[in-house]
Amino acid sequence: DTLLVESPTYSGSLAFLGPASVNLQGVQTDEHGLIPSDLRRVLEGWEGSNPSRKKPRVLYTIPTGSNPSGGSLSLARKHEIYELAVEHDLLILEDDPYYYLDFEGSSSPDGPGRCPSLLSIDERAGGARVLRFDSFSKLLSAGIRVGFATGPAELIERIELHTQATMLHASGVSQAVVSKIFDHLGGVAGFLAHVDQVTSFYQERRDALVASVERHLGDFVEFEPPKAGMFLWMRLKGVKDSNDLIMDKAVEKKVLMVPGASFIPTNGDEHPSSSFVRASYSTASVEEMDEACQRLRDLLR
Repeated sequence: DTLLVESPTYSGSLAFLGPASVNLQGVQTDEHGLIPSDLRRVLEGWEGSNPSRKKPRVLYTIPTGSNPSGGSLSLARKHEIYELAVEHDLLILEDDPYYYLDFEGSSSPDGPGRCPSLLSIDERAGGARVLRFDSFSKLLSAGIRVGFATGPAELIERIELHTQATMLHASGVSQAVVSKIFDHLGGVAGFLAHVDQVTSFYQERRDALVASVERHLGDFVEFEPPKAGMFLWMRLKGVKDSNDLIMDKAVEKKVLMVPGASFIPTNGDEHPSSSFVRASYSTASVEEMDEACQRLRDLLR
């Protein structure tokens, strides 16, 4: 089978899918996430381009603050993607751990709200073709590996059976910690207020990293400030492949980023190259991020 994935997409998902004997077909993205016109191109031209391979039935997408690109789908794009899924009978895997880290959204009744999910579009259409994944790891603690899936009952039942067969269940201790945190915050309303505080924190860090990049790397990189999440995706001007620069020279200077090739979907023994790098503003201090930008500038000169 073939799985449609964004290009670039989360390296952890690529590592998980690698041993699963699944063919990966990349769909192009930009600063606004997956490009619907490219998805249409891939689907409508499939039989002619891939006569020996079955047409894809599943699309995997990270619609908000995508890792690594930081791109976020607009509501209009979500509707376009959903309509293509209906037209070509696709199941959509909506992996949305950064949904609440939307710098243009808010949980406040007086705020702008957040972009409706693909799952909500599916529910309003009376469909059953979106399986959604959420996580507490980006909102409560990175060490709390607890999340939840929402979607068609028959698929959730399969996930439950798979979980029982592989790991029995998620950590009871972690689940108890999440429950107590909700109690401490005052339930769902308190959790949403907490989420807005976390989002403001990451927005400030995003702004700090963007300012440092513009100050020190303006002549050497191209990027679009992310509207959600915790990653900045930069193209290094004049660099065909960022791998050696980032994995060797930058590491020697104690600058930790991830080369773009790590996020490119491939099949078999392909070795992609990319001029992009992913920087994260999740843990480093403002001072450390500024120093890292100066050190990367020195390497690019």
